[in-house]
Amino acid sequence: MKAKATTIYAVLMAQMCCCVALAAPSVFPTGVTVHDRARAYQSYVVFTGQDKKTHLIDTDGKVVRQWPYEGFPPLLVDPALVGGKRGNILLQLSNTPGAQAGNGLGNNAIGELDWNGKVLWQWGAGAQAAYASDGVSGQGAPGGVARQHHDWRRLANGNTLVLANRVHQVAGFDSPVLDDVVYEVTPKGAIAWQWTASEHIEEFGFTPAALKLVRAAKPRYGAQAADVLHLNTMAVVGPNKWFDKGDQRFHPDNVLVGSREANFIAVIDKKTGKVVWTLGLDYPAITGSQVPRPVDQIVGPHDAHIIAPGLPGAGNLLVFDNQGEAGYPRVSPGIFPHSRVLEIDPVSKQVVWQYTAANSGQTQWSFYSAFISSARRLPNGNTLVDEGMNGRFFQVTPGGDIVWEYISPFFGESPVGGGGQKVRTNWVYRATPVPFDWVPATSNTN
Repeated sequence: MKAKATTIYAVLMAQMCCCVALAAPSVFPTGVTVHDRARAYQSYVVFTGQDKKTHLIDTDGKVVRQWPYEGFPPLLVDPALVGGKRGNILLQLSNTPGAQAGNGLGNNAIGELDWNGKVLWQWGAGAQAAYASDGVSGQGAPGGVARQHHDWRRLANGNTLVLANRVHQVAGFDSPVLDDVVYEVTPKGAIAWQWTASEHIEEFGFTPAALKLVRAAKPRYGAQAADVLHLNTMAVVGPNKWFDKGDQRFHPDNVLVGSREANFIAVIDKKTGKVVWTLGLDYPAITGSQVPRPVDQIVGPHDAHIIAPGLPGAGNLLVFDNQGEAGYPRVSPGIFPHSRVLEIDPVSKQVVWQYTAANSGQTQWSFYSAFISSARRLPNGNTLVDEGMNGRFFQVTPGGDIVWEYISPFFGESPVGGGGQKVRTNWVYRATPVPFDWVPATSNTN
């Protein structure tokens, strides 16, 4: 009976926390609220809280490590990419106070730290000074500042792929553009490769009417430039079965990007810079939840990536479909807004698995994050989901059971969600799983 009561309590707590999506109570539980040890995948999770610190937790909610820096997102580095060293992490090292969330203009410097907090690599403001004593050059960021936003990845060759912003006037646009640029940066700070989104605007599949709306986009939220695409995802395609079968579009070195504002996901050929595959811009309306089915209306997606070899669903595309408001013209989720996690066959463009709150027996709107958020496949087939707007992470089984849930207890003041004023919030941009053997031995209790 005790075990049954504990399960009922956990379910009630999960339902309470789900309700923060649209109408939050003033007080609700934080920390771990559900933990089915038999079915949850045990690992660490890394995320940046609204306390402006980065936290590494275990599935009991214990903080294993904390860094006094933000990450957008923070990334624990695979030891295989850094000579076997465990615990190295990529973080933002210098930000302009009060900078607008969602773009990189206030991100002055990024870097790699070891487990003990020593800066091993820095790019952007202060890079030269940071390395003066070691004789290593850290220069190379355009304008002397990193302007990294939303994503970055360490590559097998030791370079770092950085998604950054650039404000400039682009021919054919009515306003200055907050452009998205991808830099491949060497350990010494040089730019080895770069790609600029506005140079490929006609390759994404806009109709003439939609392209006219794109070029006429105006700055919003008090910005000085129009955030016309707002790329929020940049991932290396990585090894996959499609390339192994001869599909060159999915070459492992190619780069996958996703646009919140324009509702598309695309693959860039690394050698030519050309767009060789797209999902979107236009989709049919959502008519049901059966799978498989053709991809239907995605709105403002985040964290699109190809599932890595060795994980269930390897080769498929996994994406958090926010169902916020985006598109040219704008698309809205309607009277019952709810987010989805979609697993998509990128060749047939069929949805082969999806998750909404209804799969957990809850109202659809009890799982909703109109912006930010992420989803990652785990080795046991579960999916780790970050319902970012509400600072809620959970593991869901393929059948829709929530077997682990955590509500971030790290609150702070943010203008995001305040309608022009600062409010108390625990929103989390992205939460990612970290294998135990990626960090030095700790007092792990799982």
